[in-house]
Amino acid sequence: LQVDLWQPSSPSHIVEGAVTDVRVPRNSSPRLLRYLQRANITYRILISDLQEAIEKQTELRSCRNRRSLSEYNYEMYHSLEEIQDWMHHLNKTHPDLVHMFSVGKSYEGRPLFVLKLGTRSRPYKKAVWLDCGIHAREWIGPAFCQWFVKEALETHQTDPAMRRMLTQLYFYIMPVFNVDGYHFSWTNDRFWRKTRSKDTRFRCHGVDANRNWKVKWCDEGASYHPCDDTYCGPFPESEPEVKAVAHFLRRHRKQVQGYLSFHAYAQMLLYPYSYTHASIPNLRCVESAASNAVNALQSAYGVRYRYGPASSTLYVSSGSSMDWAYKTGIPYAFAFELRDTGHFGFLLPETLIKPTCTETMLAVKNITLHLLRRCH
Repeated sequence: LQVDLWQPSSPSHIVEGAVTDVRVPRNSSPRLLRYLQRANITYRILISDLQEAIEKQTELRSCRNRRSLSEYNYEMYHSLEEIQDWMHHLNKTHPDLVHMFSVGKSYEGRPLFVLKLGTRSRPYKKAVWLDCGIHAREWIGPAFCQWFVKEALETHQTDPAMRRMLTQLYFYIMPVFNVDGYHFSWTNDRFWRKTRSKDTRFRCHGVDANRNWKVKWCDEGASYHPCDDTYCGPFPESEPEVKAVAHFLRRHRKQVQGYLSFHAYAQMLLYPYSYTHASIPNLRCVESAASNAVNALQSAYGVRYRYGPASSTLYVSSGSSMDWAYKTGIPYAFAFELRDTGHFGFLLPETLIKPTCTETMLAVKNITLHLLRRCH
């Protein structure tokens, strides 16, 4: 019986007493339900017709007319092409605050665009890195990265906190990290997760871009098999996307003080380590930043996030970008798992983009201001 594991990402993390979300083809669901009943495993059907749910989202999109970039709609999901057009547009229309550049090319030859956001108030400023869309199907991630930029541009003149952030720091924002996979999730397979690189020995495509970093590579929580969702790749930084970002962050390691990566779904704020249960040296500072951020987030709509070290809060996984960033010398490294907890899973409706981004924005501002206060 073939199932697509939504939560957790690897079968090795399925343990007694924990919740597991799976997607099954229509014709095999009766078999699965019979099996669960026989095994006395309680279950709940979250989305009874996934195909219909996908089509609903796609129909909504096609019947909406494409408005000009000046009226860009941040409350809907955008294709890679639209996101890149939007980045070009901001680069042109906000030259004082936005600088767009590319850190390299993807496996399929697409540019890896990053926006540098901030006032050129002084020659040298510390920076915070944000990336979204390491996993292709987690569309709420790229939606948040765009929302962050929108908020910064719209509020920096009226909101003293935002003004302070943009004056004292640069933000490097990568709205779509896994460009090939994201594009593929729009055109071929809505639930594609990995990159799109090809392995000559296997028919399977792609590597988990969050298991491909040079930190305890391919240890616990990652798979050696190219067909698995958590495949670590043939070697660390084998994926051009990972290599390009790692190269950029290594070059700017003295400048970048914060690394924030946005994923979905689980409603968690995670910090290192992912690969071990050991504690990080600056745990007190990082934990207080996480605790305050989660409280700020909850203040918007009452949504509760769990926070803690990734290994114990989520599960042990090796080769993650967050651990790598921390090990490279970035003192504040976090991974967000955005809404929800499984009711919609990767198909978070567009009506929830605004509340999700609004509350996440509060958490990100909180972390950034904490970083400026320099807790040691």
